[in-house]
Amino acid sequence: MLKMSIKTNFTAMLSAATIGAALSFGIGAALAGDNVTEEQILRALAPAKAPLTRGLSVGAPAERTPNAEENKFVRSIRGRATRSLSNTEREEIASIAKDKPNIDLEITFDYNSADISAKSMPSVQALGRALTSPDLKGSTFVVAGHTDAAGGDVYNQELSERRADSIKGYLIEKYGIADADLVTVGYGKSKLKDPGQPLAEVNRRVQVVNMENKTTASK
Repeated sequence: MLKMSIKTNFTAMLSAATIGAALSFGIGAALAGDNVTEEQILRALAPAKAPLTRGLSVGAPAERTPNAEENKFVRSIRGRATRSLSNTEREEIASIAKDKPNIDLEITFDYNSADISAKSMPSVQALGRALTSPDLKGSTFVVAGHTDAAGGDVYNQELSERRADSIKGYLIEKYGIADADLVTVGYGKSKLKDPGQPLAEVNRRVQVVNMENKTTASK
């Protein structure tokens, strides 16, 4: 009886810890390894609604909104070739993206190739449908390629860029998304999702970020 009670309590604690971890990582981590749906992508990339300001007390934190410099920077990278981005520009994209709606998609590719694997095609197609939906169409999206830690820096950097370009090319060809609405950037192995397991599949991913720039995108 005592053993059963201990086992039951341990199982309950483990379940609670697992759920807590999933919530803390957010939807991108929760979807890792699975083909995602259009609805899941829409929820992850939907711009945060601005809170009502009426009745806010003095000193209440304001929601972060894009400033003029940020909008100017986003305009400057629209339509740029992936390899034309400098290290400084790549880091600026990463800095802005941290506060933006985003999702990690574990899209796999053929070995040593930028060809999208057949098993990942449903996720890419769901992404295409989501980005052309009325809620998201017209925004500027960053498509960021990441690799695991196997191989050298230069090789992984180029591979991540080619894979990001592969996703962009497919979305343009199959879904008619404007070239300038998709900003591709490669980070190679410099931003591992799980540094503790540098060779894990979770590090080989494509991150999509909604830069929420509909206004400047139309100018």
